[in-house]
Amino acid sequence: MGFSMDTRTPSPPFGYSRLCQYERDDQIRVVALYAANKIRPPRIAFREGIDIAFVEALVAGEEEQERFNYWLEHYRKERRRERILKTRKLAGSARFEQETRIERELKNDTL
Repeated sequence: MGFSMDTRTPSPPFGYSRLCQYERDDQIRVVALYAANKIRPPRIAFREGIDIAFVEALVAGEEEQERFNYWLEHYRKERRRERILKTRKLAGSARFEQETRIERELKNDTL
């Protein structure tokens, strides 16, 4: 009898909050999204269940460098656009200073 009657879901791997639900391409996209929002690799792995070694390899540019960088740049620009839209509520020098800070962060953005 190789069939198990246990219908419980397995526990996620030790150190992760849940099992990974993503295919490899989606994992690259998800890691880029979190990295664009300055979330550290261990936190990404914990939240999404993606293998920490894979997350760190993506961030370090050791795996899938071209695809990861494409998505990272895409999400950074999206984040910048959203932040600029939020500054529209401000006026005068406060708005200018915030927009300048956002542009500077985009240029100097590192993981």
